[in-house]
Amino acid sequence: MYQDQLFQDRLDAGRQLAERLISYRNEKPLILAIPRGGVPVGYEIARALAAPLDVIVVRKLGAPGNPEFGVGAIGPGGIRVLDQEAIAYLHISAAELERTIAAEQAEMERRIRRFRGDRPLPEVRGRTVIVVDDGLATGVTAAHSGRAGGRAGNGGGVAAGGGRVDLSGDPCQSVGDRALVPGFRADLG
Repeated sequence: MYQDQLFQDRLDAGRQLAERLISYRNEKPLILAIPRGGVPVGYEIARALAAPLDVIVVRKLGAPGNPEFGVGAIGPGGIRVLDQEAIAYLHISAAELERTIAAEQAEMERRIRRFRGDRPLPEVRGRTVIVVDDGLATGVTAAHSGRAGGRAGNGGGVAAGGGRVDLSGDPCQSVGDRALVPGFRADLG
């Protein structure tokens, strides 16, 4: 399974991703890392691109009974990204979905207070927003972040992750304007 593409750790993933993102250096990039695993990856990218680094708190909406399988994501400002096909296929009721959203909304607000405090999100207008996580299992969390970045910044949104683990489909189909997922997830501890 592409063993030669594994990363040693999150910092190594960030350095390797930075090499592939260097072409964005002159596009006023803004690196938004998804805590916690995306922060060390984003740090290396921001350093290499001489770009500011900040965090964006989003929450994956997991399927009932299988929370690792993302059927959507939520983020600040009430933005929701829902995979209607997955929701229909799994027969997730509106009530089940709303319970999941409510629980993840509470957790997202807690994490926003922890990671952002009272700081507002940075200005993204006119910038290329690069959303970074340590892996893109289904792409749903990064899809929300990438779309939010693409809508807000004139430069568009790019999602970058240390690897993907779900090979059943194309998780990057709707991730931002562009997606970069060069390898499969290593044991990033």
